[in-house]
Amino acid sequence: MKQRVLFLGPPGAGKGTQAQQLASSHALLHLSTGDLLRGEVAAGTALGQEAAAVMARGELVSDALVLAIVRSRLEQQAASGGGGWLLDGFPRNLTQAEALEGLLEDLGQQIEVVVLMELDDAVLLQRLLGRGREDDNEAVIRHRLEVYRDQTAPLIRFYSDRGLLQSVDASGEVETVGQRIAALLD
Repeated sequence: MKQRVLFLGPPGAGKGTQAQQLASSHALLHLSTGDLLRGEVAAGTALGQEAAAVMARGELVSDALVLAIVRSRLEQQAASGGGGWLLDGFPRNLTQAEALEGLLEDLGQQIEVVVLMELDDAVLLQRLLGRGREDDNEAVIRHRLEVYRDQTAPLIRFYSDRGLLQSVDASGEVETVGQRIAALLD
C-alpha cells in the first residue's frame, strides 16, 4: 500500500474527513497544515512562537514557516521509526509544491500518490451551505471555488506530469468515497 499520500480537492469535497479516516485506519501521520500550526503554537515550540506572532498580526504564515513545520514533523516521525504520512491542505499552489518537492527529496520521502477529490460545484455548494458557517454564503463559496481552481490547476498539471495524480469521485456516502480512495492506494 502507498504510504506517502497527498490530498487535493476543492473546499467541501471531504478531504479532512477522508484524511482523518485513512490516517486512522492505515496508521498514517495526518499532516493538516492548520492542525500543525495550532499544534506547534500550543506546544510552545520555537516554530510555534514564530507562527503565533505572525497570526497575532493577522498575517498569513509564510510558506517557509509551514515547510519548516512539515519538515520538523516528518523528521520526528522518521526518528521514531518512520511510517507513512498524509498531507492535507498543503501545498496550495505551485510555489509551495516545488518547495515541498525539494524538502521531500532532502528527506528521501517522495510522494507516492496524489489523490484529487472531484465533485460537481452544485454538490459542493450544497455541502458548504449546509455546514451553517457564518462566512459560508453562495457568493463567498463561489469565490472560494474560483480561487481554488486558479491556484490548483497548476498543481494538477504538476503532479500529473510526474505520474502521481489519481482522481476520485468524491460524491456519495463517506464510506463509499473512502473505499474508492483505499482502492487507489493498493
